[in-house]
Amino acid sequence: NFKVFKKCSPNGKVTIYMGKRDFVDHVSGVEPIDGIVVLDDEYVRDNRKVFGQVVCSFRYGREEDEVMGLNFQKELFLASEQIYPQPEKSGKEQTKLQDRLLKKLGPNAVPFTFNINPNAPSSVTLQQGSNDQGEPCGVSYYIKIFAGESETDRTHRRSTVSLGIRKIQFAPSKQGQQPCTVVRKDFMLSPGELELEVTLDKQLYLHGEKIGVNLCIRNNSNKVVKKIKAMIQQGVDVVLFQNGSYRNTVASLETSEGCPIQPGSCLQKVIYLTPLLASNKMRRGVALDGQIKRHEQCLASTTLLAQPDQRDAFGIIVSYAVKVKLFLGALGGELSAELPFVLMHPKPGSKAKTIYHADSQADVETFRQDTIDQQASVDFD
Repeated sequence: NFKVFKKCSPNGKVTIYMGKRDFVDHVSGVEPIDGIVVLDDEYVRDNRKVFGQVVCSFRYGREEDEVMGLNFQKELFLASEQIYPQPEKSGKEQTKLQDRLLKKLGPNAVPFTFNINPNAPSSVTLQQGSNDQGEPCGVSYYIKIFAGESETDRTHRRSTVSLGIRKIQFAPSKQGQQPCTVVRKDFMLSPGELELEVTLDKQLYLHGEKIGVNLCIRNNSNKVVKKIKAMIQQGVDVVLFQNGSYRNTVASLETSEGCPIQPGSCLQKVIYLTPLLASNKMRRGVALDGQIKRHEQCLASTTLLAQPDQRDAFGIIVSYAVKVKLFLGALGGELSAELPFVLMHPKPGSKAKTIYHADSQADVETFRQDTIDQQASVDFD
């Protein structure tokens, strides 16, 4: 048995079938986007041209603010080609899923495969506030299949079908170097210095995993440390024509345990933080994984770049860092340290269960060797 996603155009003459809606970005390349299109007998008989496109939609402003002709949305066509009639020499190999669907769906079924650039942005959604309406800001993808005279032809809604997909990244198989930093602060007219050492257990964490922040404070000054605060900050870089960046605190803990730290004394402490979407609901601007209807959401994963120094990519770049602050009172000021880390989903293994949810207008079909059972809705374990 295998499951596919199905969606029909409003006139019922163009139907798209896809085996999955999540396509993995391996940094060096992106999985091919493949599926099957089934055409009505009338379209086949009249030899109507059918085209397919992969569209990246980037909304960078609220829909309710679009007045006086302003439009805060850009669409980038990453792939576009004619699906039917097929070119004589396409040169593309068909997947096993496509072969099985072609046998099941009959002579009007046509396969398609798109390849997109690995530099294309990952699917990210910026969470809306409680009073926001309309489409959320972020980067989304969809497959568009339509009947027309050319690729640039104006599409008609009744003969067009669009199915949302996501471009995602999974955690790398190897851990990086253990993050560690040491910061010091000296004081004018006061001898000695305050030293803060921050260490994480590892560089790569999975969503829902506790992050242990190891602190070592050495107070060789004559100041007193009165309070400690640890935070996990999500960095969001919105890259379009100009770079705009901001930070969200997605987890924090403020404590006076072990304080005050008197001059000449030391303190070693471990603070545990867990960044979760549940504690950041309805906070405007928090970056989430790309949205698909009825799909469980979580905080956005770290964006992996082929060249970390190259920050001029198109889209939204997400990063995470632990920040620790020591408060010394009104006159002493504060001392802070930052450590970046990676937060991602694990790469699904052979025994891992992947959850897919259908779109509101999509059906989930279970194919068997002899029968096809169409189901309006399916609960996935």
